[in-house]
Amino acid sequence: MRGLFLFAAVLLIFTANSNSVKAFEPDEILDDPALEARAREISKEVRCLVCQNEPIDSSNADLAKELRIVVRERLVAGDSDDDVKSYLSARYGDFVLFRPPFNTATFLLWFGPLLVFSVGGVGLIFFYRGNKNLKVAKPLSPEEEARFNQLLDEDKKTKSSDSGETS
Repeated sequence: MRGLFLFAAVLLIFTANSNSVKAFEPDEILDDPALEARAREISKEVRCLVCQNEPIDSSNADLAKELRIVVRERLVAGDSDDDVKSYLSARYGDFVLFRPPFNTATFLLWFGPLLVFSVGGVGLIFFYRGNKNLKVAKPLSPEEEARFNQLLDEDKKTKSSDSGETS
């Protein structure tokens, strides 16, 4: 029972809402609550280029802090959310966005996993279909077994006579 309680406690710690841990600093927070809420939403959709799999909203990297400041500056300047994302994407590439725009440059990014999954599925179908058509060999008949043993004996005699001549 104690082990189950310990397991549940550890599980709770690891699955706790990560939104409670923020990396932004008090000097980054905007006075306007509406702009600050928009900045936080954008910050959750922008990838930290240092951490790569973490949003700038929760990253402690210096570049993430600079990006959070840029997001807030652009919002204060009057940019829309899409304008801010476009600005960051133009400056740092589409990789900076967790959901990059759909275009020819990001086609494989969007459909690559589907393509790999499809090719794997087709490969599995051919693999199992090919194995299903394999036939199990029948045992040798007594006549075939006798002929096989005769050929083995002849082969052994040939090899023993060849090795005897070379010695």
